[in-house]
Formats: sequence, structure tokens, C-alpha cells
Amino acid sequence: MARKLKEYLDKNKAKYKVSTHQEVYTAQEVAASLHVPGKDIVKVVIIKTTNKYVMAVLSADHKVNVDKVRTVLRDPGARLATEGEFKSLFPDCDVGAMPPFGNLYNIGVYVDKALTEDEEIVFQAGSHVETIRMKYSDFDGLVGPEVVDFGKHL
Repeated sequence: MARKLKEYLDKNKAKYKVSTHQEVYTAQEVAASLHVPGKDIVKVVIIKTTNKYVMAVLSADHKVNVDKVRTVLRDPGARLATEGEFKSLFPDCDVGAMPPFGNLYNIGVYVDKALTEDEEIVFQAGSHVETIRMKYSDFDGLVGPEVVDFGKHL
């Protein structure tokens, strides 16, 4: 588990469950390894704007609608960032396995509105072999994301 994440969750006495699984690289592979539907798994997508990076958090069975993101961020140049561009932002995480806690890395967090309907969420814990399960309401209280409509069901 990412060091910053563990320290933050423990400091805030958050209730969460860690699961270990085979090494996987996509949110859909996480869902398969845990035998849960893709809608229950959260994925993190990093968006590069004109002058910063932001984190888009959505269900694994959704994709980012970049046009909606550009509208929300009021930045026509916003686009999906490459792993090479953002890997240094999460030094204690495996590339592509960052948790949806951008607040720990000074990155704004935007959650797709559809995700707020889930009672619990499951997300990568900073590695390709661990996930965390927690109540969405606890996540919301710990992160304070901006909730917007930017996802498109696959």
C-alpha cells in the first residue's frame, strides 16, 4: 500500500479493508481477480490541463468523456495524460496504480456523479497487487472531491 495513503487512512481512523490479489494492471483485471463487477471497481485517470494535472475518478465500466472534462475544467486543451507525464507525481505508487486520493499529492480530485451512487468502492492501493474497499461516504469525507458528470458507460 502507498505509504502516504496508509498514514492518512490510519491517522483519520478510516474504516477500510485491504485485499491482496495477483498482479493486474487495469481496473477490469482488478474486478476479475476479485470476482466483482466492473462497476464496483474505481479507476483513476489523470487529466493534463493547460497548467496542472487533475485526477478523474470513475467506475471501471465507464470511460472519461474528454469533451465533458474540458467543459467542467473550462480548458479546451485538457486531455488524458500519459503515464510518462504523471508517474513522478506519485512517487510511492506503482505507475498506473495510484489511489483516488489526489489530495495527498496536491492534485484536484473530480469524481464522476455515477460513482456517488455506490455504497462501497474498491480501488488500487498504490500497487498492482493490493486493493482497498471502503464506503463511498468515508472516501468522500476523506478526499472532498468535486462531483461532476464526465463519465460515459462502456
